[in-house]
Amino acid sequence: MDLTEFIIRLILSAIAVFVTAKILSGVKVSSFGQSILVAILLGIVNAVVKPVLVFLTIPITIITLGLFLLVINALMIMLVDKLLKGFAVKSFWWAFFFSIILSILNGFLQWLY
Repeated sequence: MDLTEFIIRLILSAIAVFVTAKILSGVKVSSFGQSILVAILLGIVNAVVKPVLVFLTIPITIITLGLFLLVINALMIMLVDKLLKGFAVKSFWWAFFFSIILSILNGFLQWLY
């Protein structure tokens, strides 16, 4: 992946974050620039923290047939909420719905690209 492709994918992810925050009343992003920061930090958290959590929760994930991964995604959103000031998620359930809609929208935008 070259730099141009990385920047385009980052902007598409930021658009997905911004639009998803506009759809859900329990999630606030102060600006599009903040959406870019959310997309960057979410990518870092998903690359560093999420694999550890997935590994530690393998038994629960197997018992729930993989549905526990949705909980882990919501926890990653909540972690980003705690780390960034211009991004706010009201509760776990808003983070849960945000992660689902964000995944769908981001997948669609990446597919278009």
